[in-house]
Amino acid sequence: MTVNAETQAGGNTWQNLPAAQQPEYPDQEALRSVIEELASYPPLVFAGECDLLRSRLGAVAKGEAFLLQGGDCAEAFDAVSADHIRNKLKTLLQMGAVLTYAASVPVVKVGRIAGQYSKPRSKPTETRGGVTLPSYRGDSVNGFDFTAEARIPDPERLKRMYHASASTLNLVRAFTTGGYADLRQVHAWNQDFVKSSPSGQRYEQLAREIDNALHFMHACGADPEEFKTVEFYASHEALLLDYESALTRTDSRTGRLYDTSGHFVWVGERTRQLDGAHIEFASQIRNPLGVKLGPSTTAAEALEYVERLDPDQEPGRLTFIVRMGADKVRDKLPELVEKVTASGATVGWITDPMHGNTFEAASGHKTRRFDDVLDEVKGFFEVHKELGTHPGGIHVELTGDDVTECVGGGDEIFVDDLHQRYETACDPRLNRSQSLDLAFLVAEMYRDQ
Repeated sequence: MTVNAETQAGGNTWQNLPAAQQPEYPDQEALRSVIEELASYPPLVFAGECDLLRSRLGAVAKGEAFLLQGGDCAEAFDAVSADHIRNKLKTLLQMGAVLTYAASVPVVKVGRIAGQYSKPRSKPTETRGGVTLPSYRGDSVNGFDFTAEARIPDPERLKRMYHASASTLNLVRAFTTGGYADLRQVHAWNQDFVKSSPSGQRYEQLAREIDNALHFMHACGADPEEFKTVEFYASHEALLLDYESALTRTDSRTGRLYDTSGHFVWVGERTRQLDGAHIEFASQIRNPLGVKLGPSTTAAEALEYVERLDPDQEPGRLTFIVRMGADKVRDKLPELVEKVTASGATVGWITDPMHGNTFEAASGHKTRRFDDVLDEVKGFFEVHKELGTHPGGIHVELTGDDVTECVGGGDEIFVDDLHQRYETACDPRLNRSQSLDLAFLVAEMYRDQ
């Protein structure tokens, strides 16, 4: 289908192009009314913040920083609480502290947060017990309950997404600037994790090194402001183009278009058609951009994304988020990195070790093996080490809660445990313990580069 809304900023060259994975709203007039209302709402983020993130991602692309991007597979309206958001943020801050020390480079922290309410699906319908209904496409589109009424796409949910995102951003900003993100506190959390983790002994040396460094700084009388607050950015997949278009505004400073729904937006594996609306939309906005690259991506396609989305070859403008699968990353990634690097483009290369490693357990639960996730990260690092290029970061689906959705990890979860706390509405996430295991293991890999 094509995109229905017109952006108030004009220049909507994507409007009449085919757009994959868009809901079929039964009431087009209701949709138009919602889009008009959304277009009158204040921006969720500001153009200057997007520019600052683009400069930070420029450092990632040039090998001077590392990107940590993580959060829910799909956010839920009923999870917009201080506890949920704090736990997610706490986990990302803990991972960031470990990676910053081990890599000795700045870590750019970006959440899959405050907008990740929509999900592309492999099939438009779902069948259970002989009943076929539209697939659940995220809380921004329809309901999770398997009923005909819940699964009808409802444009009013776009307004709920906006308000939920605004509430989330308010909390994130309060937490990251109000003392909660103080580095000494974050390190104390990591010490507690090392003590209680079954893999803790493996991480003890690194935790002790960080402790010694902090004691040294304190003894020198150093108490920099950077220890007390943290830069944290919001990102999501720019999937629902009606919503993204309504929040696309002209920056008064530059006259350029910015998607003010989030600082960083990406185009997914299922919507990256070169002749489609999503790539055209991305080409018109000034935000830093990501494109997910799966195992079918050719070097020619990767070069075309550079040409379309980063014609000026500006470091920080374009990040390739690679999701190959543990069994394919060592074979498929080298040519892409070689050809793009040879073109002169300076893009960020990030590994998404989650989406290529999903399988269905005998119980029917979608899950991932922690060892497969780790192996894809290892393969990603091996490729970059061999080519002399920079492994720029990791993009993971995680939660700060003690869920049982992925098997393995130091505090091992078995297939038979999946039912205990399987809470995701879509794809399985790493829990807090598995996320921190991953951070310490990635830190070891980075040190070996």
